[in-house]
Amino acid sequence: MMTTEMVAAGNGKAEAKPSGVDKLRASAAEASQVRALSTHPDVVALRVESVRTQVDRCMWVGIVLGLAFTMVNVQAFAAQGAPVGSLPWVAAWLLDPMVSLVLIAVLRAEQITARYQVSDHTKWIGRTKRFAFAATYAMNTWASFGHGDVAGVVLHSVPPVLVFCAAETAPVLRDRLTEAVLRAERAAALADPQKAAERLDSPTEALTVPEPTPVAQHAAQPPELAATATTRPDVVKVPRKTAAKPRKKPAAKTGRKLLADYVADALAAVEPGTAPADVTPAWARQATGCSAGLSAKVATAVRESLASNDTNLTTNTHTDEITGEFERKAA
Repeated sequence: MMTTEMVAAGNGKAEAKPSGVDKLRASAAEASQVRALSTHPDVVALRVESVRTQVDRCMWVGIVLGLAFTMVNVQAFAAQGAPVGSLPWVAAWLLDPMVSLVLIAVLRAEQITARYQVSDHTKWIGRTKRFAFAATYAMNTWASFGHGDVAGVVLHSVPPVLVFCAAETAPVLRDRLTEAVLRAERAAALADPQKAAERLDSPTEALTVPEPTPVAQHAAQPPELAATATTRPDVVKVPRKTAAKPRKKPAAKTGRKLLADYVADALAAVEPGTAPADVTPAWARQATGCSAGLSAKVATAVRESLASNDTNLTTNTHTDEITGEFERKAA
């Protein structure tokens, strides 16, 4: 009997040892969790913000160094050989900071507007930047052009041109980084709208997306079965160019506007004949006044609602055509 117990104990130890399949299963589960977390919108936004900070710091260091390099030549251009320490010589040092501070103010404002993808509706911003760069470039290279010094022209042309390129590229990079965060939000909303709705402030307001009616099922049926299906009470015809408006839930006691309210406002603003592809986050912000982070969810809900209505309309139209053909053959 002791031998049997030892064998049983040995078998128990062998069963307790994880096999290769169990290890692979555990590794697959861990990899799935890591992948889900790495593609989570909040994690993506955190990584993008870290990259944005690095880009901003490098850009600003390069711009400030470039403007500081041009300061000496601009002062010499403004002084025009005045004695060192004289009033014109001292006043000449104010010219370059005057131009540089205006330029930095414009670039700082563009840093914020590009962060939130606010479009530029005026031409004076571009004109101010170009005038500042042109003035700095002309004063920085004037002496080299006058003496015919090609090497000096090249040397003093690099910093202003580099500052100009950095100032024009930085807003585009910030806009692209913001778009990366919004695309991660849209991808998460399309993958699981319910979880995307739960990420809002109020967990009781869930985003309800109607399920589309399958079209292939009616198309594959013979005319006799299709004609019978038209008499079913669950087949409801949706009028053309009519968007289903969900019932607007009462606002919470806190007075905050929730996702369902923004979706209802957006559906009410949809014009007849609007295609789902025309509903963009920018359109949602303009129609409802929601924030940039919430506009992607609102646009996704409206697109899916419009796509569902188009699917129901296509199904009913196809069923009516089959019914009419069957009645003509029966007559």
